[in-house]
Amino acid sequence: MPLEEKKSLAQSKLLKKIIPVVMKDGFQHLKMEEISKLMDVSRATMYKHFSSKEEVIAGIARIFVDYIDQLKLHPLQVEEELFGISFQQLFEQSVSLAGKISEVFLKELQNSYPDLYDNLRSALQQREQQSLEFYRRGIDKGIFQPVNERFILLQDELLLREIMNTKYLLQNQTSIQQVLTDYYQFKKVQLFLPEKLGLVDDQLILPVIDHVAEKYNRTL
Repeated sequence: MPLEEKKSLAQSKLLKKIIPVVMKDGFQHLKMEEISKLMDVSRATMYKHFSSKEEVIAGIARIFVDYIDQLKLHPLQVEEELFGISFQQLFEQSVSLAGKISEVFLKELQNSYPDLYDNLRSALQQREQQSLEFYRRGIDKGIFQPVNERFILLQDELLLREIMNTKYLLQNQTSIQQVLTDYYQFKKVQLFLPEKLGLVDDQLILPVIDHVAEKYNRTL
């Protein structure tokens, strides 16, 4: 393995140790000493990989950009029977992004490192554009309800974050698995024309929801 690739993998391994804390509490308050403790390495080892706090945050932003860039849908010129699969794929991606990138991180990134924020926002916007084109294609083919596709994206951005919040789950005495199942059914009925609901095989999404719920519960 090339030296540069080894270095990148080592950096990613360290960054992934602190991402949960940064997503939950932000990074403004963190000092380099605290970051090294969260990474579970000495300060000397940490400084071998990151020369500054900005480099740490840049590394986290890069991980997210790379992840978003890998999110792909089936080509837009798809057969009708593939719309159900693509819908579920998009649902899974939306849930994953809502669980990975927190609002507090985005706000602090925008305030402290606007260039990093712009790069991450650009990646998110490219994915949003792909999603909009998918929804528009479904409307044009008579598969989806003729709804405002931008409202669908906004709904994912705002509602998913809310229902995946621990406070919401506790207040409503429900589980992450239940709210994701309910939201999936809500989106499916909201989006597909009644006569096209047969294109969606719900059995395919159940293992995905179970996996997300398991990962979520491990972080509590």
